[in-house]
Amino acid sequence: VQLQAFGGGLVQPGGILRLSCAAFGRANSSYIRGWFRQAPGKEREFVAAIRWNDGHTKYADSVKGRFTISRDNTKNTAFLQMNSLKPEDTAVYYCASRGAALIVGSMGRAALYDHWGQGTLVTVSS
Repeated sequence: VQLQAFGGGLVQPGGILRLSCAAFGRANSSYIRGWFRQAPGKEREFVAAIRWNDGHTKYADSVKGRFTISRDNTKNTAFLQMNSLKPEDTAVYYCASRGAALIVGSMGRAALYDHWGQGTLVTVSS
């Protein structure tokens, strides 16, 4: 499975962006699709994830109420709608997928994901 993330860019504080994560390769191989981010000088952190079969989601506390993860089964693509962006959201955003079932409570653990995309840079600055 190959993942391609795109949609990053430069946006002002309070602005919006929508990231996409398309999967290529084995069909229906993603049980979980997640977004993680890594800011300069910081460790990679969980942002949001969605369970493909039933749409259950999990969010980091820092993005709850501002970010929404969704999926399009027909296109095998996940989306991350980011509203009310803050400078602290600046990071490289990575999408990841897992090819096996996982409980919602564990969807934030990066080590449990099998495949990773190349990342897309989001910069929030005035």
